[in-house]
Formats: sequence, structure tokens, C-alpha cells
Amino acid sequence: MHRHELVVIGAGSGNAVVDDSFADLDVAIVEDRWFGGTCLNAGCIPSKMFAHTAHVARAVEDAGTYDVDAEPGGIRWRNARDRIFRRLDAEREEGRRGREAQDFVTVYEGRARFTGPRTLRIERSGTPPLDIGATQVVIAAGGRPLIPPPVSDSGLPCETSDTVMRLDAPPRRLAILGGGYIAAELAEVFAAAGSAVTIVEKERRLLGPQDETVSRRFTELVRSRYDLRLGRELTALGGSPGALRLALDDGSTVDADTLLVAVGRIPNSDRLDLGAAGIATHDDGRVIVDAHQRTTAESVYALGDICSPVPLKHVANREAKVVAHNLRHPDDPIACDHDLVPAAVFTRPQIASVGATEQDCRARGLDYAVGTAEYADTAYGWAMEDTTGFCKVLADPGSGRILGAHLLGAEAPTLIQPLVLALTLGIDAPTLTGSPYWIHPALTEVVENALLDLGLDP
Repeated sequence: MHRHELVVIGAGSGNAVVDDSFADLDVAIVEDRWFGGTCLNAGCIPSKMFAHTAHVARAVEDAGTYDVDAEPGGIRWRNARDRIFRRLDAEREEGRRGREAQDFVTVYEGRARFTGPRTLRIERSGTPPLDIGATQVVIAAGGRPLIPPPVSDSGLPCETSDTVMRLDAPPRRLAILGGGYIAAELAEVFAAAGSAVTIVEKERRLLGPQDETVSRRFTELVRSRYDLRLGRELTALGGSPGALRLALDDGSTVDADTLLVAVGRIPNSDRLDLGAAGIATHDDGRVIVDAHQRTTAESVYALGDICSPVPLKHVANREAKVVAHNLRHPDDPIACDHDLVPAAVFTRPQIASVGATEQDCRARGLDYAVGTAEYADTAYGWAMEDTTGFCKVLADPGSGRILGAHLLGAEAPTLIQPLVLALTLGIDAPTLTGSPYWIHPALTEVVENALLDLGLDP
């Protein structure tokens, strides 16, 4: 059995752990599917490339609003798909080749599972399994889409976010099971590509974890675009491939050519035989880690979707930096803070959030002030003819400390960044409006106006 000094399981954000400072070690990276991880191959990046393509298509459709003559032609799906994945597949292979060319790194293709403390068996297609050991291990094996029993038991095909963007053509009728951010983003992509979209969601509103004002307004905005079956659950999936029938709990049915399942993701911990290594998990399968990303097993760390309470790529990247430091400096570890993680939904309109929602504030019994501003009440909002976008800020009325912020509208993921900085650095709302200049007539004025609407004295 060959023993490496460091083994990283997973080549998504786990790959970012290993830089040239590890060149004096014997390092191994094990990947069983996608070098670059979900983000590069089936997640953040391709979905946003498709989302931007959909945005351009919609902009052409809406050109008449601005007295611009343009002929909507729709999305050339196969061309767009090939453009996107030609670039991303090349990035994946370049990343793999770059690692394989490094003298101190061994790349193993296959699925790893623990056979004991810091010992692994790598199962490879067509070749005998390989046993290796390690002085230190990093688990960064990510997660996968959840397929619930009504679908998994049916024997009928379905798509997930892992597969749906590589279809040869957009389906004529697309049913989406789930109402979270993946469902919202991909619904817009396929609707812009010409699919008739039906969303089946057990909650009464889409994007339920968002601030209630955002969730409520977004749901109302998309009612005219999609067939929404809200407050409904799937009880059975029938029909045949290409002619599916979804039976819902109210007795209604949905006919679709394709079903996209987007009800959430689960960590890949169940595939690693973690018990053999003494690595504990939460009830939901996430690997238990402390603030320094250390697992319950000695010299074993974890990062990313397999352990994080906030399964987002920018969180996994931060955790990778923490793990890299702690591997090199175990006696002087640094911690990872998940308290103020911003997030965005790249649908139409875009959404961004950071900190507490209004329902969080009520549940915690906080005294809070609410400031809101509409895009339509800013000069650049006039230029955009935007009648739906808004910014909402929550703050402590005594100290002026910002508790949370939420945007729905164009460029929301960019506009929220001053508020992310304010929450992170402890800048109160009056200071944020009174100290820096805010450019007029930039769209950032919607943020300034929401802060001013709090009515807090300097």
C-alpha cells in the first residue's frame, strides 16, 4: 500500500487546497467524476452562462419597451449548449492535465471509500481496486441531486441539474419538481428557450427561504410565465419516456415530455464508508466539522457541500483556504465563519440576500426597522422602465446596525455587495449613507434610498 502525506477526495473546491506550498509533500487527489467539481461542470458556471443567454433573449423580446426595433429569434439551443460546454469541458481537462503534470501530485480516477483510519480503497472501472494510505486527508466529495421516491420508484427517466443543461433540445413541455433556486433559474432558461414550464412545489410560494417580501413578489411575477402548482405534492409518476404524467395530491395531473427534479441536494457521505474511519455525520448526512474544518477523526478535514451548513461555491472556496492553512499550521489554526454568507438567484428578475430575513427577525423577537426602495423611484430605474425591482433593508433601530438586506431586480447580486461589506465590517446604516458618495443616477441609489427609508438618525 502506497502512503501519501496528503490525500484530497474530490477535485472541485478540494483541488483549490493544494498549491505550490505543498510541493514538498507527496500529495494525491482522487476524483470519480468531474475534475473541477459540480460548479464548473453542472452547477454555478454553466447555469449562469445559460441564464445570461436567456436574459439576452428576453431583452430582445422586450426591445419594443425602449422603442428599439428587434426581431425575436429565440435561443439556438444546441449552439448555445455547445458553446458553453465546449469551453467548460476544455477547462476541466486543462485542470486535470495541469495536476497530472505536477511532480508532487498523483491523480487517481475512481471512487474512494475508507477502509480504516486514513486508509482508502479506490475503485476504478475496468481495473482492480487500489489501496492507499495518508498522513492527512481532506474530504471534499461534494453532493448530488436528491431524487425522491415517487420518481425513483417509477422506473421512468428524469433529469436533474447534473444532466438537463446538456439536452440536445429544450423539451416542448417541461415539468419541474421543486421551487428553490435551482428550479427558479432553470425554469427561466428553458422558458426563454421555448419550453412550456410547469412547476410543482409543496410550499405556497416559490423561493420560500428568501425574505417573505421577495418570495411573495417573485411568485406573483412568474405566475404569468409558468403553470404554477403550489401547495401540491407529487404522489406518482406514470406514462412513458417522453410522455410523462405527474399525479398530484389534489387529484390533478401534469403532462410533460421531460421532468426536471430540483428538490434539493444531498451530501455524498453515504458513499465513503466514513464509519470505518471514525468520521461522524449529522442526521442529514453532512460530515461533522468544527470551526477549523476538522472532522471527528484525527488529521481528517472536510470542506464544501459534504459538510457545510451553507452549500455554496463561495463558501466552499473559503473553507478550502481555511483547510489549506490548517494543514500547514495545525498548531495555529484559523476558523471559518458562516454567519454572514450572501447568496444570489440568477433568474428573472435576479435576487440577492445577506443576513436576516424579516421572518427571522420576528422569530428571534428582535426590535427592527424596515427600509424599502423601489427601482421605479430612481432615475436609472426610469431608464430601465423597471416597475418590479426593490431593495429591502432591516436594521436595529437603536444602534443602526444592519441585520439583513434583500434585493429583487436587475444586477441584484452586484448591488448587494455594499450591504455585505457593511454587515461584515460593522458599518451602521447612517454611516453607510452619510459618509461615502453615492453616484447619481446609478442603480446603487436604490440601496441608498432603502437605507434612508429606515429613518435612523446619524
